[in-house]
Amino acid sequence: MKFFIGSKIVLAIAMTRAAFVAYRYPDQPPNPDAGSPDDAGYLVEYTDGGAPNHPDHAGYISWCPKDQFESQNLLIGDVGHLPPHQQRVIAEREQLADRIQKLEAFLHTDLYASLPDDEQQLLKMQADAMVLYLGIINTLTSKFA
Repeated sequence: MKFFIGSKIVLAIAMTRAAFVAYRYPDQPPNPDAGSPDDAGYLVEYTDGGAPNHPDHAGYISWCPKDQFESQNLLIGDVGHLPPHQQRVIAEREQLADRIQKLEAFLHTDLYASLPDDEQQLLKMQADAMVLYLGIINTLTSKFA
């Protein structure tokens, strides 16, 4: 088995499981074995690959439970008007800010305190470098219209 980390920009619309099934499969009767029809979640549209599977969407759509989706995705805001390369820079900025927050929280844990001094120092240097890099990205994104 191999492990992967995924990272892509997706469109998401809050939608219950029942609403998604009715939207995606309008000619099929509801499936009582598909979980609770009122499960909170999101219609997710992948716009960077995969053939469209619904006539009203340019990309592949699927449904994801709310908790799973929100734990695995960072909101990057309304960036649809920006060109793809600028969308990716904004996504990188949000991911980096999230990683900085998590690393800085780790630097205040007992586990961190138990690490050898050289490893602690390297983690502090990593945090400092990440903050500097975030400053560069913030300057760049401030120029986006």
